[in-house]
Amino acid sequence: MEEPMKQTITLAGGCFWCLDAVFRRLHGVESSVCGYAGGEADDAHYHKVATGKTGHAESVEVTFDDQVLPLDVLLDIFFTLHDPTTLNRQGADTGPQYRSAMFYNDEVQKQAFLQAKERAQEIWDDPIVTEIVPLKEFYAGEQEHQDYFNNNPGNGYCSIVIAPKIVKVRKKFISYFKED
Repeated sequence: MEEPMKQTITLAGGCFWCLDAVFRRLHGVESSVCGYAGGEADDAHYHKVATGKTGHAESVEVTFDDQVLPLDVLLDIFFTLHDPTTLNRQGADTGPQYRSAMFYNDEVQKQAFLQAKERAQEIWDDPIVTEIVPLKEFYAGEQEHQDYFNNNPGNGYCSIVIAPKIVKVRKKFISYFKED
């Protein structure tokens, strides 16, 4: 058996609960952590980031096995999961904390992110506004934000916003989804 090819990436695409809910359902994903990246403040927590003044985006740090879930597939899922053409907005969630962003750890990730953005532009009519920037720091979010979808099945946001995104992505990438 081959050694796992673990890789960690940090992505932002609106509310972190949505990204997290999909990533947790994919074969090869070892962990998905909701948190904050891309800001200038020396720390980040939900209420501070929610002001839109820290520069942080709600983000998800995903650790996965690239041999089970290739990076390019994971990035294609990311670009299917959210609307990368809206600046500082996903649905009703508005502000810089909901922007679309990819935070790279090295030049290899940067190139993979640029290529994924190029591929995604082929399926989106409007220009993609996703920023691709170096990861300075990732701050893990509070415990109540971790695995929010699975821990709050009766929440209206989960059924109205997150569940349809899971269905949409599952339909296109069914072979990468775990059984429910």
